[in-house]
Amino acid sequence: MANFYIGLMSGTSIDSVDAVVASFEQGQFKLIGHLSYDIPDHLKQAIQNLCQPGIDTVQLYAETDQRLGELFAQASLAMMAELGISSDQILAIGSHGQTVRHSAPGQGGIAFTQQIGDPNTIAARTGCPVVADFRRKDMALGGHGAPLVPAFHQQLFSDSEQNRVIVNIGGIANITVLPANGPCAGFDTGPGNLLVDSWCKKHLGKEYDNNGQWGAGGSCDTNLLKQLKSHSFFALPAPKSTGRETFHQQWLEQQLSQLPPIDAQDIQATLIQFTAETIADEINNLGLMVHELYVCGGGAFNTELMNRLGAAVTATVASTAALGLDPNWVEASAFAWLARQRLEAGTGNIAAVTGAERETVLGGLYLP
Repeated sequence: MANFYIGLMSGTSIDSVDAVVASFEQGQFKLIGHLSYDIPDHLKQAIQNLCQPGIDTVQLYAETDQRLGELFAQASLAMMAELGISSDQILAIGSHGQTVRHSAPGQGGIAFTQQIGDPNTIAARTGCPVVADFRRKDMALGGHGAPLVPAFHQQLFSDSEQNRVIVNIGGIANITVLPANGPCAGFDTGPGNLLVDSWCKKHLGKEYDNNGQWGAGGSCDTNLLKQLKSHSFFALPAPKSTGRETFHQQWLEQQLSQLPPIDAQDIQATLIQFTAETIADEINNLGLMVHELYVCGGGAFNTELMNRLGAAVTATVASTAALGLDPNWVEASAFAWLARQRLEAGTGNIAAVTGAERETVLGGLYLP
């Protein structure tokens, strides 16, 4: 009997495909299995090129879309084999895809979002129904198409006594506000790991700053921090969203060019503080006494970032592991849940979060 869902997530960091198998018997979420599937360097470079206007082409888009579909299918099949699950036991695969461009409403130009990773290919290779293209329906209704995880956070993490905030720190950071009494809220707060990782790769040749150790050995440059925080995005009211199009290595270099030379390690320390403060500023300005803050995404494993975030808010800070779900797998689990919502004709967005006209069913269904 088919009773499992697969969730696939590839985020702004473009480091790997996170895959989970989950069940929702009697409406209760249960994580059955998970894996992280590496994105080959050549494919990662193609994705990064697509994110940069000027070197992106229709040919590159189409080829990368198909290759990513193959990779997502491989990740799904690898996990099914590992768990001994066949395709006829999978109700649906929820595939977020890889965002290559996001243009938020109200920030100039036409609002749109584009994710790739051909769902037809995933369905054909796995023999499973696939739900994909989750964000564009919300945008068609005037929303940002992001963040979408708050609806899942609300289902899984809300508490009737404690005001909680869930912080997802991927390449971009976003928050979900879960009052004990009151409606859910949420929005992107700005860069998460994106700048921290890219600066580390440039200067240490490593994909990320392990535990934030390199940054912890530097000193925050207050002038640079002030310069970074002067970006107009941080003054925008919610709902709001952002991405690699706005915050990227070239933008950072532009900010640095306006200041006297700063030691590379001090810049790393400042970038960690920048992420921590821009998250904390939004939480501290909610007008809500937040009791508990739980972090998911890769940022939950950056000890220095977690320490600085803890110092900048009054709430107790922990990872979502304290609530029973490893921070590595929260987003992929959310897209397994969103696939279930699609099959059951349940809404997937929260209009107050995305700014859409109304709640709606999200995602298109692709049959094998």
